[in-house]
Amino acid sequence: MRFTLFLLLAGGLALGQTGLRPMTFQDVVNTQAVLGGSVSPDGNWMLYALAVPDWKEAKRFTDIYLVSTKQGLASTRQMTFTKLKNEASPLWSRDGRFFVFSSDREGTGATPLSQLYLMRTDGGEAQRITDAKDGVGSFAFSKDGKWLAWLQGKADQKQIWVLPVAAIETAKPKQWTKHATQVDSFEFAPDSKRIYFLTPDSSDKDNLERMEKKFTVRIRNQETPLVHLWGLDVESGKENRITSSSEYTVSSLSLSDDSKWIGFRGTPAGRYQRTVNEAAIYADLYLVEAATGKIERLTNNKEMSESPLSFSPDSRWMAFSAANDFTYFRTHKVYARPVSMSPETSSEKWRKLGDNFDGEVSIDFWSADSTMIYFNTGVRASTQLMSLAVDSGKVTQVSSVKGTLSVRQDEDSNRLILSYSDPVTPRNFYAIGSAEEAAHRSSWKQLTDSNPQVKQMALGQTSTVEWKSSDGRMVEGILVKPADYAPGKKYPLIVQIHGGPRGASTLGFDASYGNYSNIYAGAGYICLQPNYRGSSNYGEKFATEIAGDYFRQGYEDIMTGVDHLIAQGLVDETKMGVMGWSAGGHWSNWILTHTDRFKAISSGAGAMNWTSMYAQNDTQRVREHYFGGLPYDNFDKWWNVSPLKYIKNAKTPTLIQVVDGDPRVPRPQSEELHMALKKLGVPAELLVYPGSTHGIPDVRNQMVKMVSEFHWFEKWVRGQSGWFEWKEMLSSLDEKREKAPTDQ
Repeated sequence: MRFTLFLLLAGGLALGQTGLRPMTFQDVVNTQAVLGGSVSPDGNWMLYALAVPDWKEAKRFTDIYLVSTKQGLASTRQMTFTKLKNEASPLWSRDGRFFVFSSDREGTGATPLSQLYLMRTDGGEAQRITDAKDGVGSFAFSKDGKWLAWLQGKADQKQIWVLPVAAIETAKPKQWTKHATQVDSFEFAPDSKRIYFLTPDSSDKDNLERMEKKFTVRIRNQETPLVHLWGLDVESGKENRITSSSEYTVSSLSLSDDSKWIGFRGTPAGRYQRTVNEAAIYADLYLVEAATGKIERLTNNKEMSESPLSFSPDSRWMAFSAANDFTYFRTHKVYARPVSMSPETSSEKWRKLGDNFDGEVSIDFWSADSTMIYFNTGVRASTQLMSLAVDSGKVTQVSSVKGTLSVRQDEDSNRLILSYSDPVTPRNFYAIGSAEEAAHRSSWKQLTDSNPQVKQMALGQTSTVEWKSSDGRMVEGILVKPADYAPGKKYPLIVQIHGGPRGASTLGFDASYGNYSNIYAGAGYICLQPNYRGSSNYGEKFATEIAGDYFRQGYEDIMTGVDHLIAQGLVDETKMGVMGWSAGGHWSNWILTHTDRFKAISSGAGAMNWTSMYAQNDTQRVREHYFGGLPYDNFDKWWNVSPLKYIKNAKTPTLIQVVDGDPRVPRPQSEELHMALKKLGVPAELLVYPGSTHGIPDVRNQMVKMVSEFHWFEKWVRGQSGWFEWKEMLSSLDEKREKAPTDQ
């Protein structure tokens, strides 16, 4: 294939002499991923799934692996071997004698159904333990280890089924709930005496039937029944209703370790406040006393998103994270108070924790003595582990890595599992003995090696870069130089703008269809990933000051970053391109209509007309925040920040890419851009990918996105002849499939 061959040769003699090769597009789609991570009750072993792509099938398939948390990589064993099937979600029995996992290994058809299988770690074949006609859903062991429960049934008739663990290989499954409506989700109480489940108040049989009979019209914000909380007594099998309010629908259960308290999120009953992406904004938190069923409303914050309630291990404290001072869009802090509903504490105000840290504060896990909360958060171009003292509210940075780190605690064994990546290290799992060990890389025990083939690749030289913006504020970004970078030489530049905009480019491993800088580095480009105004990780003011003035300062931040690289002698200013998706597409469109300095632009799912975009997409409140109220109250304000207003300034050849049913930045926004450029005589192409998601869902079209985008820059930035030929993609299907390594 021309594009693969080109990339293998682009690095030149210098790379050849190192014995390494540049990354290719096929390398990107062949990147493997470690998933899950189930720790044994004694903390000594971990099960995980490895997702391996199959190019011909254009899907990822998973198998299960076992590794010792003490011995690390050398102890790795592959437990399942199923070709083109999925073995997923391994879960240990409470005594650690075996594990259960879901698999579609015996399923047939386009979407084969999954069943549950039992397997012992000392060898032997997996044994199927369910035979559900409609497959199984989520599953869990009771905390006392006596029961395995799962969801089973047709789409609107799912119920809880169980097997006794003592006879799990011989007993017949038993249906535990026979509720009038389906069970959406369930959770065992820590004392294993009850099981809590969520179920809708009614079932719309007519609506289900019309879908089955192909009356598939979609109704926006369709009215759906309220969902409420029920409990089932494990010993007697008796069900009881816990919530019944007509004012809210229930989600996000959390249980205290002493089984005395239940937390949940209640979203208002109104159909337009229960939309998938807006529900959390309007929801509030509630507390239930399990013994009495008494319910206390904990928050009453209009248009405020709060995290699910979190209980301390000693069940004395409850906490949640929400915007600072309960003001929309401010950075999150943690709020805590005693759990008790006694008269002395029920009116106690929530105490805010984390004010000394100018960043996002949340709750990932508690210390065993309940005195400390740990959370993972972005710090400039990295993510770090932080601690939050419950008594003083002080935040302390625990780790200090030049990469992206996340630590989680297994709730049964209390074993800490760390995931980490950096520019030359794909994401992998590591075991640590305490939260403090996150600060010492030498203490990490590596458990997985997801992509060993990366060691054979010459990756870009990646570092952070800082510059002064037009208002004097220092701005940071990620700079990726060619692997064979030569000081004094000027290179073509690709500016890669992250989405969000409340997000950030960080020092992680770069091998995705959205931001594949290592391929550009292998082909002799420099890449700049600016963390422009509006990005997270740089404090509240930095993230929020674009509200009411959306594009101006972010644009200045990006352009001064480009100027900085030119001044440093790194970039050939006559050979520059810009690319981005979502908010990165918004900024790409703004750049298109405000400068002709770039030779090519790739705009992915970018907005052109904010007034029409407001009603077309699935989120409104955040737009009101950024642009100051409703468009109907001030059309001029919304039009003044719409790239379409300035479209006659556009001169740059633009590749436009979008998913057909994108709910976040709908296709018409890209069509408005394409039509305008064609009428103005500006070179443009529009690629519309199948799907109904904000990103491209399938591997083959992800490949199309990368290859077409790369060659768009080759054509217009470097002046290469031609652009994109389908024979390049088609021939890849005829070639022998590249097999990604599976040895760990």
